[in-house]
Amino acid sequence: MRWPEDAAGWPMAEHSRMVLGRPHRWHVQEAGEGPTLILIHGAGGATQSWRGLFPLLAKTHHVVAVDLPGQGFTQMGARGRCGLDPMAEDLLSLVRQQGWTPAALIGHSAGVAVALRMVELGLRVPVVGINAALANFKGVAGWLFPTMAKVLALTPMTATVFAATASEATVRNLIKGTGSRLDAEGLALYRRLATDRTHVDATLTMMAQWRLDGLLARLPRIDVPVDLIVGTGDLAVPPATSDEAAALLPDARVTALTGLGHLAHEEAPAEVAEAILRVLSRSD
Repeated sequence: MRWPEDAAGWPMAEHSRMVLGRPHRWHVQEAGEGPTLILIHGAGGATQSWRGLFPLLAKTHHVVAVDLPGQGFTQMGARGRCGLDPMAEDLLSLVRQQGWTPAALIGHSAGVAVALRMVELGLRVPVVGINAALANFKGVAGWLFPTMAKVLALTPMTATVFAATASEATVRNLIKGTGSRLDAEGLALYRRLATDRTHVDATLTMMAQWRLDGLLARLPRIDVPVDLIVGTGDLAVPPATSDEAAALLPDARVTALTGLGHLAHEEAPAEVAEAILRVLSRSD
């Protein structure tokens, strides 16, 4: 996706700007005053996933949302820097370049792992995770899925074919598979992403380079406050994943939100905002 050519109808576009933070050209949305919160979306999403939550948090906080490399409107500057470690390094570099002093990092799904890795790299602030993807695939899928993602990412036509054939029904079924129910706007925005070849390619590249083993082994050493918010209806990441991660983290709590799926912050932004503000008040 290109900015500003494709900006029409993009949520919170009035808060958007492009920032060169090597090696990428980042799409950043920034609003509000108060303690700074950095929002980190999951694989395949973008800043649009925060459209309901962002304005609620911006009433009391300075909120910054960023598109990950190659996803949404961020222009990827180095294809080899889409794995967990380099992505966290590059995002941390952007945070420091911009002079942001976060009071907390808020991640969704894979974005939680990015936030925790940023803590390990020196940004020692509380982390709030929404349906945190903090586990590897089990069994055969543990080696098969990453290998498939790598093969697909290295196949030039994969992203082009997927983007060209991503129908409304395809996107509706993908979202249904997360256990979440989105309105027409939410589905339309995910279709915009799914039909963009660059975004699809970046998502596949991230999946191909994603490795969690090191971070998972080091969870017992991450001693900042970590609050994991879980939708009990999540079909993409089993809710037990957050319980298992919390058991390893020295200072972690789990908050369950009944009936919400993997995209809980899009389904019920007011409920999730209330949960976030409540857990942040415990860290003050």
